[in-house]
Amino acid sequence: MITEEDRRNARLIWGFQQMGHKPKRCSVAVGLGSHDLGVAEATADFYLRGLAPLVVFTGATSPTTEDRMPRGEAVHYKERAVEMGVPASHILVEPNARNTGENLRLTRQLLEDANFQVTSVLLVSKPYEERRAYATARMVWPEVEIVSASASISYDAYTRAIGNERLVIDMLVGALQRLIVYPEQGFLISQEIPTSVRAAYESLVTAGYSTRLLRS
Repeated sequence: MITEEDRRNARLIWGFQQMGHKPKRCSVAVGLGSHDLGVAEATADFYLRGLAPLVVFTGATSPTTEDRMPRGEAVHYKERAVEMGVPASHILVEPNARNTGENLRLTRQLLEDANFQVTSVLLVSKPYEERRAYATARMVWPEVEIVSASASISYDAYTRAIGNERLVIDMLVGALQRLIVYPEQGFLISQEIPTSVRAAYESLVTAGYSTRLLRS
């Protein structure tokens, strides 16, 4: 059972995870693969609003996507974007990445191989992954400007759309844990985490939201 305290803590972490960057025109829009097709839709919307001349979708499959996206996350993302009106010729697919670091490293290499000049990236992720995506990009691709973005949606609307609130809370907890432990492993830059956010995280872990936690 999800308590109201659990929801308050989840909403607090949700708000912290969003960077508050204002989407603006960038060299390229990069959609990070996941189980959530909303990332593809948000990336397509940014393209259709004229915020990038080129889209890259990056992602292979994972245990949470292999059934729903058997051809790979990036391929399914491209198909959805084309349905929304993005020209297929304006989309590149990076089909091999299996984590956020690989998403960014392989996308960077793909664009370099295509001789596409990048000075800024509109980096599109799930709403609760904005901060982690940004922190990873600053480590992997430090010479470009990163604008971290996602679909404009509230916690409550997002959980209704996903249809599994417990999964969303588990994901929120896992994303915050990575912000805490990954800097010391060199995967992303360190960011200050407010005491209230850490307390919310610890409360949710104690309450059993642990399926996305890294194990030591």
